[in-house]
Amino acid sequence: MNSLRELIEQDNNHSLLDLLSSLCQGSIAVDEHCNILWMSDAYRNLIDIPEGTNPVGSPVETFLPTTQLPRVIKSGKPSFVDLMQIKQQWCVVTRLPIKNADQQTIGAIGFVFYDDLDSLQPLFDKFARLRRKFEDEKILRPSRYALEDMLGNSLPTQQLRRQALRAAQLDTTLLLLGETGTGKELLAQGIHHASTRRSGPFVGINMAALPESLAEAELFGSAPGAYTGAHSKGRIGKVQLADGGTLFLDEIAEMPLEMQAKLLRVLQEREIEALGSNRLEKVDVRIIAATAKDLRQAVEKGTFREDLYYRLNVLPIQLPPLRERQNDIQTLSFHMLKQIQHQSQLPELALSASALQWLETYHWPGNIRELRNRIERGCVMAEGEFIEADDLGALDDLPKQRDEQPEHTHPFENTLRESRSQAELKAINQAIKLCNGNKTAAAKHLGISRASLYLRLKQAP
Repeated sequence: MNSLRELIEQDNNHSLLDLLSSLCQGSIAVDEHCNILWMSDAYRNLIDIPEGTNPVGSPVETFLPTTQLPRVIKSGKPSFVDLMQIKQQWCVVTRLPIKNADQQTIGAIGFVFYDDLDSLQPLFDKFARLRRKFEDEKILRPSRYALEDMLGNSLPTQQLRRQALRAAQLDTTLLLLGETGTGKELLAQGIHHASTRRSGPFVGINMAALPESLAEAELFGSAPGAYTGAHSKGRIGKVQLADGGTLFLDEIAEMPLEMQAKLLRVLQEREIEALGSNRLEKVDVRIIAATAKDLRQAVEKGTFREDLYYRLNVLPIQLPPLRERQNDIQTLSFHMLKQIQHQSQLPELALSASALQWLETYHWPGNIRELRNRIERGCVMAEGEFIEADDLGALDDLPKQRDEQPEHTHPFENTLRESRSQAELKAINQAIKLCNGNKTAAAKHLGISRASLYLRLKQAP
């Protein structure tokens, strides 16, 4: 069997396909290029494909934009009991890669079950309990993101995606460099997901968030009775938990100097010694470190070991700041807006043209994290169907932007600004008077948010 297409073509009586149809409420088969080879009638009805339209030969994303079949083909790993929303209907889906005798993936088959979710409720409840347990104990942060989840098609983003994909194929130490909020942990999870360690754990730890007195036990574990208050059975460290997978060390520059020597042993010898123990333990772990600081400068100051720096700096990847990814801002904004509205059950909102223009020209010192915070603020502050630039906090940055302007401004500039402010204040007062003192109605009459109206009144001399 050289291809899944040949197998389907050899099934003259469609006995195999009929069997697949009888097992579920919908099934689909795609080839190794993610083109549709076959689709059951039930699946066609589920996704409302018009009569006379033949999906065979078309890319599967044409009819199923959110499908995960391409990821199954790329990874060669099955996806069991996943949830997927199709036409406002929640479905349970299972995706299986099809391989030839040489274990090469030649396609994939997807099954949909959408009318018997209640029977799976005990399984969902068990997953939910386990997830809460891990989150409460802060043991694991699962790899939730893949490289395909990295949004944007700007040149810096495309280059970063290519670098990350190449890095995923090498089982070596990585150092992610970039400003705060550029998405270093998301990239680390994507690299883990695309690597040969994808079936192993992804364990993340933020060194800046750990008290120095507990950092060593948290990272390397501790023997029973190693210190006052230590657990009688000892403690498993994050390095041991990541055995067979990936350990992500965020804010690596904040790691205490005495711990850096122990991390160096992990990198060089692949072994650790728990706090209070005299026994060495072998570990198989890939380390991805990240920092927003200049490690070379930290080495010169004596706060970071030079030998550890060179061990970490084997394969550095620089994440571009958001201000260098202007072509991605609209895509990111729309995605975040939709995500926030879905999570918060907020009414449907849209970004106005002026809001989009401001988003694309703002300097973004907080990068993607700040972008999400701004969009979230806009969802709360907006009073109409559209989020305006003022709702995103554009006015908050005006004083800073004015302070940053050069001193050699035009002699008439201040006069022009004062005249404009006086005209705005006059129009606001007239609108308030016209609306019998109702400031909300006045703001609506002027086409601005209530928050902007109050801010202009507050700034009035």
